[in-house]
Amino acid sequence: MDREPRQIQSDSGTFAPGLSSKWFALYTTARHEKRVAEHLGHRDIECYLPLYRSERKWADGSRVALDLPLFPGYLFIHISRIERGTVLGVPGVLAVVGGTGGEPAALPDATIDALRMGLKMRTAQPHPLITAGQRVRIRTGALSGLEGIVVRNKNCCRVVLTLEQIMQSYAVEVDQEDLEPLAPGDRLRAVVTDSPRRQQSIQ
Repeated sequence: MDREPRQIQSDSGTFAPGLSSKWFALYTTARHEKRVAEHLGHRDIECYLPLYRSERKWADGSRVALDLPLFPGYLFIHISRIERGTVLGVPGVLAVVGGTGGEPAALPDATIDALRMGLKMRTAQPHPLITAGQRVRIRTGALSGLEGIVVRNKNCCRVVLTLEQIMQSYAVEVDQEDLEPLAPGDRLRAVVTDSPRRQQSIQ
């Protein structure tokens, strides 16, 4: 599959042998995500930094819209095994997120594709990792098939999706008609998690 042009907005398993490239989560120094993405681009390493738009109000009363990392401290890289050393040498990079046995944990291509497409079509923002609430599956649109937990913000229905590999969540606005409930015994897919040890409850 051809790589997309690099931009700062912007399968499971471990590193594959040879030149086979996979997506991995990269842990960075706090507030250095954009700088790390720039360094990776200069080294010809494909990366993806999901951003969301946030409006801030300064002390003088003025407002400004900022593009901030959706997952603070993380971005995603598409690399082969032999590129790992180059990535770890980039200023601001702390580690490639690992899985069982300490090996780097690859993310499915479909997870990154859904994240990219979903952020283009829907409003998203960071959200605390949670466990309470109804579990649902999104039936239509770019996020079709992804499963998460419903929360409500005033009159808006949101679904919280979690990237298990980095234990980070994000919330997307979804029409209630586009959701189908999951049976209590159903397990959420790998793109979300309901691990009680790492999640926080909704108040």
